[in-house]
Amino acid sequence: MKQIFTLTLAFLCISVLTAQEASENLKTIIQEIDDHKAYDREEFPLGLYTEKYYKEESEFAEKQLEQLQDIKTDSLSETEQISLEMLKFKLQETVDRYKYEAYLNPLLSDSGFHLSLAYQVRDLNNYNQVKEYLNKLNAIPTYVDQHLVLLREGLQKGNTQPRIIFEGYESTYNDQILEDPKESYFYEPFENLPKTLSEVQKDSVLKAAEEAIGNNVIPQFKRIKTFFETEYLPNTRTSLGVSEIPNGREYYQNRLDYYTTLDLTAEEIHQIGLEEVARINSEMKKIIAEVEFEGSFEEFIHFLRTDEQFYAKTGEELLMEARDIAKRIDAKLPAYFKTLPRKPYGVAKVPDAIAPKYTTGRYIGASNETQPGYYWVNTYNLSNRPLYVLPSLTAHEAVPGHHLQNALNAELGDSIPKFRRNMYLSAYGEGWGLYSEFLAEDMGIYTTPYELFGKLTYEQWRACRLVIDTGIHAMGWSREEAVAYFEKNTALSMHNINTEVDRYISWPGQAVSYKIGEIKIRELRKKAEETLGADFDIRDFHEVILEQGVVTLPILEERVEKYIEEQSNKE
Repeated sequence: MKQIFTLTLAFLCISVLTAQEASENLKTIIQEIDDHKAYDREEFPLGLYTEKYYKEESEFAEKQLEQLQDIKTDSLSETEQISLEMLKFKLQETVDRYKYEAYLNPLLSDSGFHLSLAYQVRDLNNYNQVKEYLNKLNAIPTYVDQHLVLLREGLQKGNTQPRIIFEGYESTYNDQILEDPKESYFYEPFENLPKTLSEVQKDSVLKAAEEAIGNNVIPQFKRIKTFFETEYLPNTRTSLGVSEIPNGREYYQNRLDYYTTLDLTAEEIHQIGLEEVARINSEMKKIIAEVEFEGSFEEFIHFLRTDEQFYAKTGEELLMEARDIAKRIDAKLPAYFKTLPRKPYGVAKVPDAIAPKYTTGRYIGASNETQPGYYWVNTYNLSNRPLYVLPSLTAHEAVPGHHLQNALNAELGDSIPKFRRNMYLSAYGEGWGLYSEFLAEDMGIYTTPYELFGKLTYEQWRACRLVIDTGIHAMGWSREEAVAYFEKNTALSMHNINTEVDRYISWPGQAVSYKIGEIKIRELRKKAEETLGADFDIRDFHEVILEQGVVTLPILEERVEKYIEEQSNKE
């Protein structure tokens, strides 16, 4: 008996040591990644964008992946297991982006390397932030140099965006070519300098600002204009789908795997989309009958697109409506969530400099501790910004959507590694955003049948994405087919339809993440509700979805299954 006890004790000790070893090995690798400095941030304040950089990062990621394979997952805690899987996912993406040379194509229809500079424009709250911003402005020539090298290599290899998405693209650089630096969008932060600065400091800063914009910002946008119009745009590819570029079909499947975090083929996603479109269409027809509209579905859509009652007269009116909806949702949050973020958010218009090619709205996270998150509303072209979709947009981009999820993720405790607190996956994040539109109905945010129709047309918008994205990139659809499919099945304005189709063309796979993620979250909620019955608590469910931060959909499903089992076994 004594011998058996001794052997058992020895086995337990070995098991404990094995578990500790696995945990320590994981922590060591995570720390190594956290400490990894790919470049000198003082030398390159806007980042480093060279083929050598992407190659070295890929090699570093491969090395870390090899080390992670040796860690026994069954000896780790739940949080550690999630960290391990999320780290593998993150590192594999670094490897894949280099493998498929995605870095050669730093442009989208509504954004790009030069448009990304607009995100650097923030309020300046202290002298250090002022100096950092000036350094970034002065780093723009190097930043542009690096990206032009990549774009030229992309041209040589046939890895470019389709020419068709660049209609109207001149606005992305022409608006920044000005005679007076003080008229530049990049000068705006200097108009309200921190009061802590002395008059001497203010004078010095304002002089430096004019010089930085006059010498390093405006000339670079002139250079970008010349490059695009004489060198790049005339030589971009005329084909549409990403399958047409070298290794394009393999790359598209890789993008679907990444953006959905699942193992779904383009054909499977396309079919899911067709089924969702049919289901949502039937729901839309019920509302048309409810408002007693006399006419066809197409005529009702035309009515929504053209009747003045559905549109704001001024940009400020649109913003006021968005703020009102946001505050109404704020008041509902405690009934649905146990944990709310400390970080506040503001509602502001999309900057004029980027508005023409920009989406209807977007969430912009805080860049530091002194700044809020922002829900951006596009006030450009008001005749294409219907009010009946504003509740859905607000729920998605602000709360309970992106701001709530992103801020909570950033505020996760120290038990969650830093890389996870800064991580974002579309299937989870955009799936949550679309689920938030569904949740807003539970909250009573939609006050008219037209707003409910707006919620459905937004859901239909995301369902159509499954069909259109796969249609374009895997099934040879033309841009005209994509636009016609949107026009037939949604109440989106034609401006938004054209903007969206161009976005899907330029960003293969990303658009399908919204609906795939939302379907999974709603599926898990339905299962929890049906299994637990009266014991189901919506606040508990949302806690399970959010408390570990960004995760893949398989990890999310595993967590909800565990929650259901634990709740079912309670006496």
